[in-house]
Amino acid sequence: MFAGVRRALQKNKTLRYGLPMFLLIVGGSFGLREFTQIRYDAQKLRGKLDPALEEKVRKKSVSIESEYDKLKDSSFSEWQNIRGPRPWEETQSIEQKTVASEQS
Repeated sequence: MFAGVRRALQKNKTLRYGLPMFLLIVGGSFGLREFTQIRYDAQKLRGKLDPALEEKVRKKSVSIESEYDKLKDSSFSEWQNIRGPRPWEETQSIEQKTVASEQS
């Protein structure tokens, strides 16, 4: 009996290559479903916050309008874009250039 099945597997390419591929796809689908379910369960447990901490988070709600009001009063005319040192440059030479440009 096993010899007949073995001979059929060797001769038929669909059974030889297709059946293991089909089993891998179907088995992988079930395996991935289990792993993703574990992931979502862990996120659900981790997502729960302490009620006191959750209340603090709700109180610190920030809106776009409140941030705009903070920036509206800021003065950007005195702002300077100062370039940071590159890895191949020495820090002291950059600082000397910025001090010299500020003095002039």
